[in-house]
Amino acid sequence: MLKDIIYDEFQYTVSELLLCNRSILDLLAKSQETNARMNRAIIKSVTGCGCLKINASKKKIPSETSLEELKNHLESHLEGKLCDSCREMVELEMGRAFFYFAALCNLLDLNMYDILLKEQNKLKTLGLYNLA
Repeated sequence: MLKDIIYDEFQYTVSELLLCNRSILDLLAKSQETNARMNRAIIKSVTGCGCLKINASKKKIPSETSLEELKNHLESHLEGKLCDSCREMVELEMGRAFFYFAALCNLLDLNMYDILLKEQNKLKTLGLYNLA
């Protein structure tokens, strides 16, 4: 399957390119820093650019709502759409997050694709009850 090859190739490329930050401590710190930068890029799309707006309030969910109906009552609180500039920055930061995730997988001798498959199988098996 082509998709598993892409994951494996990406993970191999990361292993070949990662020269610094080979320590687990360095990788954990860089992973956390990258996630903070990704969050900041999204926040800047709201506070700096304005292409996104966050409109949040207390959730109003009827008491008789089933778990299956719950998604009909919950919102993302986002209005608007990422502009090209913000999209580029968010994608850049998400790409870096993937890089450090792959680096952590390499250091721990884990396979990104296998992790994805296990999570997918768990989601399919547990369905809506996975995160409840």
